Amino acid sequence: MSTQNTFAVSKEVIQRLLLDMAEQRSTQNLFDLVVTRLADFPSVSIARIWVLRPGDVCSTCLLKPECPDNTTCLHLLASAGQSIIDPAVNWRDIHGQHSRFPLGGRKVGNIATTGKPVIVEQIDDYSKWIVHHQWAKKEKIQGFAGQPLIFQGKVLGVLAIFTKINLNASILNELRTIADHAAAALSNALAFEEIEQLKKKLESENTYLREELHVISAQGSFVGQSDQIKQMLSRIDVVSSTNASVLIQGESGTGKELVAQEIHHRSARKDKPLIEVNCASIPRDLFESEFFGHAKGSFSGAITSRDGRFYAADGGTLFLDEVGEIPLEHQGKLLRVLQEGKYARVGEDHTRSTDVRIIAATNKDLKDEVRAGRFREDLYFRLNVFPIKVAPLRERKEDIEPLAIHFLQLALRKMNRPEQRLTTHHLEQLQHYDWPGNVRELLNIIERTAIFADSGPLQIQLPESLAPTGSVSDLDQNFQSSSSINNQTVFTEKEMVALQKENIKAALEQCNWKIYGSDGAAAILGVK
Repeated sequence: MSTQNTFAVSKEVIQRLLLDMAEQRSTQNLFDLVVTRLADFPSVSIARIWVLRPGDVCSTCLLKPECPDNTTCLHLLASAGQSIIDPAVNWRDIHGQHSRFPLGGRKVGNIATTGKPVIVEQIDDYSKWIVHHQWAKKEKIQGFAGQPLIFQGKVLGVLAIFTKINLNASILNELRTIADHAAAALSNALAFEEIEQLKKKLESENTYLREELHVISAQGSFVGQSDQIKQMLSRIDVVSSTNASVLIQGESGTGKELVAQEIHHRSARKDKPLIEVNCASIPRDLFESEFFGHAKGSFSGAITSRDGRFYAADGGTLFLDEVGEIPLEHQGKLLRVLQEGKYARVGEDHTRSTDVRIIAATNKDLKDEVRAGRFREDLYFRLNVFPIKVAPLRERKEDIEPLAIHFLQLALRKMNRPEQRLTTHHLEQLQHYDWPGNVRELLNIIERTAIFADSGPLQIQLPESLAPTGSVSDLDQNFQSSSSINNQTVFTEKEMVALQKENIKAALEQCNWKIYGSDGAAAILGVK
């Protein structure tokens, strides 16, 4: 077999390559297989594969002036070969000056644009297809051949080789055979990868939905008759049919998450996932991984790859609860993905696209946070496209009665308790309480009431430390009657435990039952 017009390998070797290509289920494994096998051919110096993908490094690309629209280009995804000058040098790097080629630019871009092969039978100093003639001469490279990867009439990429021999049509035909099989194998691998991605996405969605699932029936639809409820529902009606970002503002426990759920379920995205993330509960070091995902080995402890919340919410809605707790250093990263719809997993260069509607909620005044330098103004404006205010329960006390009746019916049914009703006295008790914990606190108190429904008439037990003025807790009476030594009150261990319990409860009530963050109960108490 002459080395002047063939790959200098047997047909069996090429057939084995074609069979092995057909078995690949990963595009990267396919690319690596093709270039590695080709580079092992005695007559081949370098083998490379470029694939058409969206532009991603346009601002730093050396060939940007030659790119027609900066939207699509050829990405170098696999390279193999060995220098004959320096055995320590190989050409596996895919991040060098040939990592991107614009369509129509140079020989590789020309192949992709025209869908026709390019063959340089003999490289000389006058060949228009070779940029670095001296490099080719030193490495004894004598020919170049490139074939488009075409499947069902569509160009997917380019397969190219630099050879140590002069070329002719026979080598181009063999390369065409390999390119055709590679294109078919690439199409199959892409289909398998898409199936795997859809499977992973479904599993991811199910995981997040299980994590974030709220029993909506526990609080039902919006219950109430106040003007504030009617105005809020009117604003929900207006914005639900759009894709506008919504900022829900209100104290802790007012039901901001229910507003987000209602907007999503009334929107065109209702059949897509609603993914909720509590921004206050994410450790600073894991913020990017939680939102954007990470590649395996990208940091210590990343033993597997992971898709983030933006991936799981693609096509649906992402609910950012307690958005005011996002650390300032991470707010810029969030702003970029909200503006551009693109992000990259931690440890990856590959840019991913996402179509997500953002609904954010906060119990903070973000304007004050902006003025204090703790929240980016541009992010605030990006989130606050359509604000919705959820009024605290103390400002809409006409809603207390229907809410309490609704919660009691649900709780009794859930706990398999006999049916009971709230009396006028019960409702007066509830009306006179200030509800620092809002609807969530009302739900908790009604559920506690339902627990004892079997032991006699219903009894509403409001928190003693915040009971109406004039009531004195048993603990206070015990403290007042405690013995004194040297004018210092001495408490028993039981009293100390009770005092600590009351102190924690007071801190929670002072913070509207918020635990995390600089204005949470843990920070006030000086504990984790």
